[in-house]
Amino acid sequence: MLKFNKIVAFAALLLSVSIGSQAQERDEFGYNPNSLRPIHNDDQLFKKTLWFRMDLKEKQNKPFFARNMEITKVIIDAVKAGILRPYTSDSLQTRMSFEQFTQNLTQPGQDTGLSEEEKAMGFGESEDGWGGDAWGDDKGGGEGGEGGGDKAAASNEYFPKQFTILEMREDLIFDKKRSRMYHDIQALTIYLPADQNPTGVEKALASFSYKELVENVFRDNPNAIWYNNQNPREHRTLEEAFELRLFAAHLTKYANSEDNTIDDVYGVGKSSIVMSMQLEHGLVEYESDFWEN
Repeated sequence: MLKFNKIVAFAALLLSVSIGSQAQERDEFGYNPNSLRPIHNDDQLFKKTLWFRMDLKEKQNKPFFARNMEITKVIIDAVKAGILRPYTSDSLQTRMSFEQFTQNLTQPGQDTGLSEEEKAMGFGESEDGWGGDAWGDDKGGGEGGEGGGDKAAASNEYFPKQFTILEMREDLIFDKKRSRMYHDIQALTIYLPADQNPTGVEKALASFSYKELVENVFRDNPNAIWYNNQNPREHRTLEEAFELRLFAAHLTKYANSEDNTIDDVYGVGKSSIVMSMQLEHGLVEYESDFWEN
């Protein structure tokens, strides 16, 4: 009974996702349109939104950051080619304009690469700067096109390898039909670390739908690989790497009414790291003990 009370108490600590946010995430059939493998809302016995931080310089994450095949380079190149469109935040509610993405990619004090005449003519723009259709056309920055993607000189832009921080937002869902927990990744956000930014502040480049990344970038892309140093014959696609949880990431936030990070609650330093690990271990124990009385 004591163990059951412990589980209930832990669940009470974590269950704080608002009904309103859930309603926004579901389509008319009860599925989350941003999920790669959606689970019907009626089958979700437990759900928690978590945020993890990946440092691509960590040893375990180096396979995501192989030279000239960095995951950040793969994503940025896809945006420039017009096959991927970013969002302003990981809520995946508002698309980022082409001009804003180019501005975020450009170093402070540098030009975005478009002349005033080109801006006036609307190169690379519809209402939001991504061309005439939902995914942009050759004006939207595709290779060799007339848009801003190739117009911005490399010397004006941050190099993809300078973006060494990924933030992953995922829903942890217990599916009562299958009686197991699922990691439903929703979004990835690319950050420029503070030591690479002249202002000394960590800066977000853009957020991306994980579903769109898998369907349009990670699959059937020879450059989108998890590099296997031990056996180069057995490289994995980036989709496989995320599905197999081959990355090292640290829990930084879980959904709560105050929208506080773990650092906000427990302070910056060792106590925050320890609590992050305890919460992750608690979730694993919660799954294993879910059906015990």
